[in-house]
Parts: sequence; C-alpha cells; structure tokens
Amino acid sequence: MRVSIDTRPGGTGPNEDWVAGTPTLAVVLDGLSTAGLDTGCRHGVPWYVSHLGGALVAALAEPARPLTEALGMALEQVAALHPGCDLGHPGTPSATVAVLRERDDALDHLVLADSPIVFEDSTGHSTITDLRVDDVLPELRLAVEQFETHTPEHREALRHLVVEQRKVRNTADGYWVAAATPEAAVHALTGSTPLGEVQAAAVMSDGASRLVTEYQMATWAEVFVSLRSGGPAELIDTVRKVEATDPTGIRWPRYKSGDDAAVAFCQW
Repeated sequence: MRVSIDTRPGGTGPNEDWVAGTPTLAVVLDGLSTAGLDTGCRHGVPWYVSHLGGALVAALAEPARPLTEALGMALEQVAALHPGCDLGHPGTPSATVAVLRERDDALDHLVLADSPIVFEDSTGHSTITDLRVDDVLPELRLAVEQFETHTPEHREALRHLVVEQRKVRNTADGYWVAAATPEAAVHALTGSTPLGEVQAAAVMSDGASRLVTEYQMATWAEVFVSLRSGGPAELIDTVRKVEATDPTGIRWPRYKSGDDAAVAFCQW
C-alpha cells in the first residue's frame, strides 16, 4: 500500500487534525472543537490527537490485533499520560478516528464519528462514515448555521451547541468519539473489504470531505482524479479555494470559515 498524506489548519489556530501512513496503515484523527470552552485538561486538543495517533499506530504494529482492541489500548495509554487532568470532564479532549489497514488479502476499516473512508472500485465509489452526531440536537445545529461565521451571534450559538453536545457525547442516547475511556472503541464501525476489489482509497477528516458532502463542488470521481494528479495537497488546496469564495458562510453555513483538513490517499 502506497500512502501519501497531508494536513493543514483551517485558520490561524493550531491544527487539531492528525494523519499518518505506513505501508500497511492509514490513520486520520480530527480533534473536536472546544469552542473556547473549558476541557478540564491543561494539554489541549493538538496534544491529545498527536499522542492518540502515535499510540494507535504503535498498537497496530501487531498486524493480527483487532482495530477496536488497538484503539481501546491507545485510549487507555493516552489517559495514563495525564492523570492530573479531569478526564471525567464532559469536554475532555476528544477526536474522530478513521483507520484503514491492509492485512493479507483484505482491507480492515474502523470509523468512529464523521471522518470518512472512501473506496474506489471498478463500479465507482463507496463511503464508510459514522454520522450519528448529525442526529443529535439538529435544532441547535440549525441555530448556528443561521448566522455568518465570525459574528458574536454565531460564536454564542456554537458554544451553546457544544455545551449541549457534551451532555450526550459518549452516551447511549448520543454519539461516540475517542476521548478518555476505552469503551468508545467498541462503538466504532468496523469491517473488511477484499483487497482485490479496491483500486484506491482515501481516509480523510470532514474538513476535506466537505468538498463533496457539504459544498457539493466535486464528485468523488473528481476527487480521486485530483488525488492521483496532485495528491492530498491538491485536494486541500481546492477546498480552501472553494471556501475563499464564501468566507462568512452565507452560501454554505458552517461552524468555521475553514476547518482543519487531513487526507491519506492509498494506492496499490
């Protein structure tokens, strides 16, 4: 498996996405926005995703280890790194997780929350993603989207949404992300695809996939043409150019003018 990667922040703040690739592995993490609210942790989201990503890649050095087991191990290891923080805080640093692993003649996948994996085969493209968060508090999401980004009203509506999301995050009535306990790992979507059926695959955060899913300014076929010609960097460049035409979120209402983006493009 040949993996090319890139990740960039969506604005002037630190990048809260993380990506890695090896000859058998592609991993993308997308740290959840804090909206400026307290997290109970002195380290921050970039620290969390970098340590979780490193621990996850290390856990997957054992090729027979199930992906959920590896994620659970990584979550435990990272929690042990900052016992002085309030890991029971509802806003403790957290992230989406997307993993693609080549093993023998199969591709194993794990997706926890809304960072998708897209497969290309002879018939077209298929997407694996976990959109349970979209079913949570839709009325508050709409409240955020009615305001232009960078306005006080947008900022306050987003903070209110995050406060309420935290109340149902990693609960049976809400949605699941990687945070401070290994339990979340068993709620990920997992499966395997015969390697011979796949021509290429892309693992990405929603900051990159939104070119197709939210902005509808490209098809997956066009995205894969771009990935082959210019790699992940070209795809993220395209996302940024599209966002620059709507900097305040009038055409495409959203949480940020530009979101952090991460892409791992896999070819055989």
